[in-house]
Amino acid sequence: MATVGPTNEGRDRDVAAAGTRAPSPRGPLALLAATHPGPALAVTAVAGLLAAAEQAPPDRVALVAAAVLAGQLSIGWSNDLLDLARDRQVGRLDKPLATGAVDARSVRVACAVAVLLVVPLSLACGVAAGLVHLGCVACGWAYNLGLKATAWSWLPYALAFGGLPVFVSLAAGVQPAWWAAAAGALLGVGAHLVNTLPDLADDRATGVLGLPHRIGAGPTRVLAVAVLLAASVLLATAAPDLRTAGRVVVLAAAALLSLVALRSQGRRPFQAVVLLAVVDVVALVVGR
Repeated sequence: MATVGPTNEGRDRDVAAAGTRAPSPRGPLALLAATHPGPALAVTAVAGLLAAAEQAPPDRVALVAAAVLAGQLSIGWSNDLLDLARDRQVGRLDKPLATGAVDARSVRVACAVAVLLVVPLSLACGVAAGLVHLGCVACGWAYNLGLKATAWSWLPYALAFGGLPVFVSLAAGVQPAWWAAAAGALLGVGAHLVNTLPDLADDRATGVLGLPHRIGAGPTRVLAVAVLLAASVLLATAAPDLRTAGRVVVLAAAALLSLVALRSQGRRPFQAVVLLAVVDVVALVVGR
């Protein structure tokens, strides 16, 4: 998922003084940090694992991963470009663009290259598969371009995450499974809710009012647990390759983590919801 803010040294010092987050890296690493590398690599890894689970040949697995990575890079870079003014306003020291660790022109060029790469890489997986993946990438851009600040902020995540297993199946020459797409969509909504929890206050301060900001932190946490728990139940009951023991483990882990997320204090609820999402991702991959 712009207009860029000032980049003078005085403003950078003000941002550094106001920020409370861990400092962003400098130099070449700053450009990579502006991609949101954690989520980008996680989604790429899941796509590659799904392709391998579909018994796609190694070269096709690599192609799927390359297409997804290019799309994720374009989404990450565009997000930081479009959010630059807001990130400076709230003093985001973890954002390389906001601190001046990397200049906006470099990020724009890198983003353009990623966009130019994602189209041929996606279509090389097959026309149908490629169009599905480009639709997923478009969802990420739509989120960045404005849907993030509406009550529909969850929709791009649902469509993109739901479309990812469909893309992988089509790229591997396998009939897409309805349950995988449905579980992916639920995971996407859960990921959106979890991802916004740490930044609710900063987002509100800059006028970003997505669904989580409108309902508040408590209801967002409860909704995230409910959505991810629904994904767990769906995967445990519909995934054909999960053995009985695996189904029991998924349901037990989901129930335990849901209780921790709803009844604990401090950082534990957030950590429990993240772990619940991980359980669902593993079940999605193994269930194929």
